[in-house]
Amino acid sequence: MNAFTTTIGQPNATSIIFFFFFILGTLAITYYAAKKSRGASQFYAAGRSVTGWQNGLALAGDYMSAASFLGIAGLVSLRGYDGLIYSIGFLVGWPIIMFLVAEPLRNLGKYTFADVVAYRLSQKPIRIAASVGSLLTVCFYLIAQMVGSGSLIKMMFGLPYETAIIAVGAVMIAYVLFGGMLATTWVQIIKAVLLLAGATVMVLMALSKFGFNVVGLFSAAAATYGEKVLNPGGLVANPLDAVSLGIALMFGTAGLPHILMRFYTVPDAKTARKSVFYATGLIGYFYVLTFIIGFAAMVLVGRDVVAKVDAGGNMAALLLAEVTGGTVFLGFIAAVAFATILAVVAGLTLAGATTLSHDLYANVWRSGNSSEEDEMKVAKRATVGLGVAAILLGLAFKGQNVAFMVGLAFAIAASANFPALILSILWKGTSTFGAAASIVAGTVTAVGLILLSPTVWVDVFGNAAPIFPWTNPALISMPAAFFVGWLGSVLVPDAKARSLYEAQQIRNYLGVGAE
Repeated sequence: MNAFTTTIGQPNATSIIFFFFFILGTLAITYYAAKKSRGASQFYAAGRSVTGWQNGLALAGDYMSAASFLGIAGLVSLRGYDGLIYSIGFLVGWPIIMFLVAEPLRNLGKYTFADVVAYRLSQKPIRIAASVGSLLTVCFYLIAQMVGSGSLIKMMFGLPYETAIIAVGAVMIAYVLFGGMLATTWVQIIKAVLLLAGATVMVLMALSKFGFNVVGLFSAAAATYGEKVLNPGGLVANPLDAVSLGIALMFGTAGLPHILMRFYTVPDAKTARKSVFYATGLIGYFYVLTFIIGFAAMVLVGRDVVAKVDAGGNMAALLLAEVTGGTVFLGFIAAVAFATILAVVAGLTLAGATTLSHDLYANVWRSGNSSEEDEMKVAKRATVGLGVAAILLGLAFKGQNVAFMVGLAFAIAASANFPALILSILWKGTSTFGAAASIVAGTVTAVGLILLSPTVWVDVFGNAAPIFPWTNPALISMPAAFFVGWLGSVLVPDAKARSLYEAQQIRNYLGVGAE
């Protein structure tokens, strides 16, 4: 065990200074963006003016959450090689987005993924079902981010948890309410640059202690903790559970509402594909860094210290920052971690507000007959409502282990959103009933099995043994959603949907009539 006295848990002047610089800078961007965010296209999609490179950075910023940065590094530091399953799972979802989702989404939709699913199907039932799946995904993701932000600020700034949660909620509401997608995009770009730069510097400083030899780092880990840290099986021993987790992470990425709506910010489908290409490279590079950070924390900090500060290992990256660069670098990395949470929360809130205003209010409640002005009023109110809800959820789940919330968000996205999206794009026989039934079946199965899994049934409810043995249900819930979608479409066909399929394909592949 490496004996050193950490300052984590005490107020850090450097992190407070960096934090306020970030807040002031991004609020200045929000003020600038507010002057442009007048209409629905500006608020929801930044006027479709974001370049491929900018959107690639913003996608990376939206996706590289605190769970990715702090969570994966912590898992690797405590469990070794197996922590890589999350990195790989998060990453390999992006080629699926590039080849299956990006182009149809940009050509067929307007602001949300429900636009695509409802393109040739009956609007109301599809949008209601899709909105439920989207809002559940957003809420579960929000809970994990809010609880993480409260714990992080409490630990780094010495503020009470409740004050931290309210501060995060207030700043996030300001970003979205006044600046819309343009402000959110730039917050995500700045956060991505800071996170990638900070993680790169941390890795270089850590590797300098091993002669910049990654193999030397792994050898030191094996020498200290045994060869098992370099072998699989330390985290997910059941192969089926590992496959199920991988499916959730891979296909869930292609069903996350806050990720999918970013494809409406670019001018055309070609730029959408470019942005996925850039995002994939940036995210892949980042996950390589987190893997090295995890092993470096294992060796240079020590598992005992990592586990003592946080049982889940979530402070491993911050502890490594302190070991390699002192309290100043620790303060910078802590502020970057907080910026990470703010950017993701802003993206989630905007996605939820868009679902409520565009899908439910404009297309369900008003049957597509609302004015843009009315829709924007609802969007702004929804933003405030979701911000308040996020604060209340963060307070309600204080002290709870909410790691399963991110897994559940991905499981719902993979089981409810992704199958309906793919069926509506690729299968001519998809009917309104089938698509709606697919979304409902995927949502209910994913949530139900998670509740019966070891993560909730044992860890949260305190029962002796789980009813459902796997920690992630996607291997069952996603095929179930596809099957129910197929069966529902066969039993209750939709002649109108079939007749519009050719027109949908022309717009899908040629972009004729795209927004």
